[in-house]
Amino acid sequence: MTVSFPVPPEVAFDYLVDPANRAQWQSSLRRVEEIDGEPRVGQTWVDVTVPGLRPQMRTTVYDRARRWSETGTWRGVRADLTLVFSPTASGCEVEVDFRIHALGPVGRLLTRVSAAPVRADLRSAARILAAR
Repeated sequence: MTVSFPVPPEVAFDYLVDPANRAQWQSSLRRVEEIDGEPRVGQTWVDVTVPGLRPQMRTTVYDRARRWSETGTWRGVRADLTLVFSPTASGCEVEVDFRIHALGPVGRLLTRVSAAPVRADLRSAARILAAR
């Protein structure tokens, strides 16, 4: 899936990858805790979700304004998110790859049902950046 942003890739990248901004645009989050320094490969933090889950998060790829990935783990479930940034005439496109890894077909099902909320969250981030 791809989401259009009305800002340059550097602006979208810096906003999206900073855990301190996540609760502003990610609907499933109450807050983010235990942020380990500035965004970089190896940065860690804890997402505190609306249902009360507390996945441990880690940045695994950080190629500014091009590509960023994270992995979150919680009780044997792993979720991977990768964002790829491409400049356009009006800003940028952010290509999203999101997968949940769990035992059996559960992970594939959760990945499919998560696509719409992930897209909606990124569209929310694009609206926030457009208003700045």
